[in-house]
Amino acid sequence: MALAEALPGSDLVRTVDGTPLRVRLRQAERRERLKAIALIAPLFLFVLVTFLVPILVMLFNAIHDPDIKNTLPNTVAALSTWDGKEVPDEPAFEALARDLKQAHKDKTIALLGKRMNYELSGIRSKVIATGRKLDGVEQGPWKEAVIGADPAWNDLATWAVIKRGSGSYTPFYLLSMLDLRQDVDGSIVRVSPDRAIYVDILIRTISISALVTFFTLILGYPVAYLLATLPQRTASILMIFVLLPFWTSLLVRTTAWFILLQDNGVVNDSLVGLGLTDGPLKLIFSRFGTVVAMTHIQLPFTLLPIYSVMKTISPSYMRAAKSLGATPFTAFVKVYMPQTLPGVAAGCLLTFILCLGYYITPALVGGPTDQMVSGFIAQAINQENNWGKACAFGTILLVATLILYFVYNKLIGIDRMKLG
Repeated sequence: MALAEALPGSDLVRTVDGTPLRVRLRQAERRERLKAIALIAPLFLFVLVTFLVPILVMLFNAIHDPDIKNTLPNTVAALSTWDGKEVPDEPAFEALARDLKQAHKDKTIALLGKRMNYELSGIRSKVIATGRKLDGVEQGPWKEAVIGADPAWNDLATWAVIKRGSGSYTPFYLLSMLDLRQDVDGSIVRVSPDRAIYVDILIRTISISALVTFFTLILGYPVAYLLATLPQRTASILMIFVLLPFWTSLLVRTTAWFILLQDNGVVNDSLVGLGLTDGPLKLIFSRFGTVVAMTHIQLPFTLLPIYSVMKTISPSYMRAAKSLGATPFTAFVKVYMPQTLPGVAAGCLLTFILCLGYYITPALVGGPTDQMVSGFIAQAINQENNWGKACAFGTILLVATLILYFVYNKLIGIDRMKLG
């Protein structure tokens, strides 16, 4: 290592090669920073590829919708000046006929029909049939030919769907997940009551998540207090039982509850055997089974943050409160409990957010009215092949999560969060 020395007639301390010491220090700090960046770069790239990029893709697909624009380019151009007050004139029908004939030839007309069917139920088969019937028509008048192929093209609502889908981006999927739609004139209105199901699904998901969070708090808080106040040896043994569920997979734990709660399961057989019930109770495929199974799975996630905060609270606070005349109950409620608030909030926030994305447990032990948002996302992807709908649902859940973080930060502060 080069030695530093002060040169005669100079205020600068330099190394033996004449480089100012502060320059050499900056170079050393720069090398250390580069080493640190090199160490964290793999983790940063992993998070970027597996977390941030999928979220950005999901947000993009929730509003990206080029199917109508790509399949009906001539019709979209012809409708650019359409006022939407009445069915378009002959040029628009001619453009539509050309586009439908080309889509039928390219075998993309089914995709167009599926996209339009999202907004106008039953139109898919009519779009496909129209393309097939127009395939042999070589000349107009096109308005008569198209309407003759199917009267749906004389309906203003059909053309309004094409007009709304004339761009590459649309609010359709996000509005649909909130039981809203755009009217013929473009105004946002509520869907008919027989089609309004998604808000109920969101409310159901939030209510089940809140209920599970409440029960995990009620059950976990006393256990966390017990673990925090017992001798370390005893607390360590009991902590094993708290962590025991992590040793088995989520699917195995859910299946175990399915076996316990079924009509001829251990719980119902015990209740009947003890004479508490005359017959098996409806425990499986119900809200009760869903909440019980989810509470069991989520309990450690609520308990551990609370326990970690309780371990840092000195017993001297309680002793001081009692010495000042407070009863044990008053000292616990007014002195001890407020100090556990960061752990309570962190545990409840973690549990609530995890519950929002539950899929396996409601699918196995829940009934038809207990399915949560994740189940409908899986259905949209696996059965409907509707990625816009799935991404819109995911976007709404992401917004709900961000709102929870915002509220937590305002009430508690993210810097006070303790998860373990």
